[in-house]
Amino acid sequence: MSQKVRVAILGATGAVGTELLELLASRQFPLASLKLLASERSAGKTLDFRGESLLIEAVNERSFQDVDIVLASAGGSTSKAWAKTIVESGATMIDNSSAFRMNPEVPLVVPEINPDSVDNHRGIIANPNCTTILLGVAIWPLHQVQAIERVVVSTYQSASGAGARAMEEVKEQAQAILDNRQPPTNSFPYPLAFNLFPHNTPINGQGYCEEEMKMVNETRKIFACPELRVSATCVRVPVLRAHSESVNLEFSQPFSVVKAREILQSAPGVKLVEDWDANYFPMPIDATGRDEVLVGRIRQDISHPNGLELWLCGDQIRKGAALNAVQIAELLVKKNLVGSRLATV
Repeated sequence: MSQKVRVAILGATGAVGTELLELLASRQFPLASLKLLASERSAGKTLDFRGESLLIEAVNERSFQDVDIVLASAGGSTSKAWAKTIVESGATMIDNSSAFRMNPEVPLVVPEINPDSVDNHRGIIANPNCTTILLGVAIWPLHQVQAIERVVVSTYQSASGAGARAMEEVKEQAQAILDNRQPPTNSFPYPLAFNLFPHNTPINGQGYCEEEMKMVNETRKIFACPELRVSATCVRVPVLRAHSESVNLEFSQPFSVVKAREILQSAPGVKLVEDWDANYFPMPIDATGRDEVLVGRIRQDISHPNGLELWLCGDQIRKGAALNAVQIAELLVKKNLVGSRLATV
C-alpha cells in the first residue's frame, strides 16, 4: 500500500480501541498520521504506539478535520452523534457499533465475504456484530459451493462483548465468589463468573433478543440473501474475550463432510482445528489473540440427511471487531476509496 492515510480512532481507550492500535502497528497500516479521540475524562492521558506516547484528545467538532478514515468504536450513541460531522469533514467512518448496520445506504462488510460492497459507500461503512462476523467467515465458503437454506446457531459469548470493564468485573466476581462475598453486578444484570445466562439485550414479541436478531438480519444482509432462514440463541458465558458458536446448517441436498473439511481447510480467515482421537477442537483459550476463526468438529447431522454441524471459536475483540475494521480500512486504501461521499445520517 503506497497511499498514506490519516486515521483517527474514536473510542481509543476501550478494549477495541486499544486493539485497533496494536493492529495498525502489527499490520504496518500505511499511516500518514494517527489521532486518538475519547471522552473528556480520558483527555490528556497517553497510549503507546510503535514506541511513542500518543496524547488522547477529547473529541470535538474540529477533531475530524484533516482525517481520511475514522475507526469508530465508542458505542452507537457516540457514532450517531458524530457521524454527520465526520462525513461532512471528508472522512470515511468505519463504525463498529450497531447504529448504521441495517441502513440500506450503508455497506455492512466482512472482507472475506463481500469486499466489493465497499465500492459504493457514501462515507459510512458498518462493521457487523461480532457473532455475525465469526459465523459468516466460517460458513460463507460452504455457501459458495452449495447454498445454505437454514442456519441454527447457538452462541457462547465472552465478557469482552460488553467491554473492558465487563472483563475486569468477571475477574472481580470470581474472586468475590471464592471469598464467599456478594459478586458485583455493574456491567451485567447477574453474576457471570461460574454462571451463564441468555444474552441480556431486550426481547421482542417473538421471544428473540436484540443480539439474536442482529445475527438474523445482519447475516441476511451480508450474504445478500434476504430470505435466508436463520435462528439464533445467544448466551453469555464466563470467558474473557473469545466467542464460541455451535452451528447447524441445512442444505437442499447432502453436503459431504469430507468436502466441507477440504473447503474450510483453505478458506480465508479460517483455521481448521480437529483432532478426533484426542477429542480436541476449537476452544476460546486457543482463539484468544488469533486473527483466524477456529473451526472444527464438522460432522453430519444425524437428524437430517442434508444437515451439517460445526463448532467455531473466534476472538471477539480481534476478528469480531478491531481486525475486521482494519481489514475494511485496508480495502479502502487498496481500492483507492478513502474519503466520504456525503451519506444521509
